[in-house]
Amino acid sequence: MTHPTPGGGTGDPHEVLHTALSAAYELEDELGRGGMGTVYLARDRRHERRVAIKVIHPELATGAALTRFSREIRVTARLQHPHIVPLLDSGMAGELAYYVSPFIEGESLRELIRRRGRLPVEEGVKIASDVAEALDYAHQQGIVHRDIKPENILVSGGQAVVADFGLARAMSGADEATLTATGMVVGTPLYVSPEQLAGLGTIDGRTDLYSLACVFYELLTGRPPFVGTTVSAILKQHIFEKPEPLPSSVPAGVREAVLKALEKRPSERHASAAEFAASLQSTGKEARFRLPAGYAWALPVVAVFVALSLALAWRSCAG
Repeated sequence: MTHPTPGGGTGDPHEVLHTALSAAYELEDELGRGGMGTVYLARDRRHERRVAIKVIHPELATGAALTRFSREIRVTARLQHPHIVPLLDSGMAGELAYYVSPFIEGESLRELIRRRGRLPVEEGVKIASDVAEALDYAHQQGIVHRDIKPENILVSGGQAVVADFGLARAMSGADEATLTATGMVVGTPLYVSPEQLAGLGTIDGRTDLYSLACVFYELLTGRPPFVGTTVSAILKQHIFEKPEPLPSSVPAGVREAVLKALEKRPSERHASAAEFAASLQSTGKEARFRLPAGYAWALPVVAVFVALSLALAWRSCAG
């Protein structure tokens, strides 16, 4: 299959990439394709390690968009955090823009959801907290991800790491409108924030927080907070509607934290991703000690039983 390249030519991106990078990388397989580009598995010849090479679709990496992409890659390359997939290299392969990151052994959160469906609250809290810590670090560096979704979160060895940092940010600067030159919304419809849809000039870390809350909602329920048969129907819900309540089996504190992060106005959400993580970690512990629904009456009964047992044991010893 051939793809158009800037300048009117056509060519197989795999072949173009192989030809341009063969001295440094040996391409092994195609890992997947998405709206932004194609990811290939490769071997780093110099360091004898497996890496992932993402090639940006040509129409998203030309002119002003390419300039923004290059600028943002330089910025995000400085991000060093245990829950962020680092950038190792970037450049141009012919007319194709690419970047290189370590190959993470594991699976994407999307694959995990498809395989297991809803996750236990504690496991979901752990994943959301890992992502929130990564986002808080990036936000402190002045970087907003803008495309948090299950596909961009990888789970390996019980840890969650955020991938594609800088890609969505590179497509639109903080002082630019939400739409790219091709008219595409920056972000993914199921997880995009209302302020991104409104095209507000200033986007901060709270937009990532909203997207993370959408992902966490899906971890707890098996579905995103807003679904529909068309993209426009989903986007309308993000702007005007409230999500359905989370199941009563989810601790009240966790439910409150998620709903707060899903507020339409950024000012009504948590002040930071760190604050969101702290609220989840403090309230998520309730799940460990919570009795099954309908058995709350058992606590006072158990307390009385223990007290009587202790009293009888004391009297027996005294006698």
